[in-house]
Amino acid sequence: MLDTNTVSYILKGKSPAARLKLAALPPEEVACISSITEAELHYGLARSRAGEQRQQALNWFLARLQVLPFGSEQALVYGKLRARQEAIGKPLGPLDTQIAAHAVSIGAILITSDKSFQHVPDLPGLENWATDL
Repeated sequence: MLDTNTVSYILKGKSPAARLKLAALPPEEVACISSITEAELHYGLARSRAGEQRQQALNWFLARLQVLPFGSEQALVYGKLRARQEAIGKPLGPLDTQIAAHAVSIGAILITSDKSFQHVPDLPGLENWATDL
C-alpha cells in the first residue's frame, strides 16, 4: 500500500528509486492505495491549482493500481489504533492514522518515507522506496 508521499514522489519524478521499485513489482504483488490517499492526492492538486496535465497524470496513475475503499472494517481498526497511539503518546495525524489502519486491516506493507509510521506496532511491514531522497 503506497502512502501519499510515495505516490507524490513517483508522479513528480522526485524519486527514480521509488518509480523503479513500483515498476519492478513481481506479478504476484499488487500495488494499491487507500481511498484516503486518493483523496489527499486530489486535494493536493486542487490546492496547487495544478494544470490539466498533472490531473491527467494522476488519473493515468490511479487507473493502473488498486484504489481500496475505506469501509467499516477499516473504521474499527482506526478507532482502536488511534486510541492506542494517543495512549502511548505517539499519535499520528488523522489521515495518516486512517491510512495506517487501512494497511493493518488488509495486512498490507505500507510504503512511505514518513518516519512517524514506525510507531505503529501492528503494521505488517513498513518500507521506504524513496531511498534516493
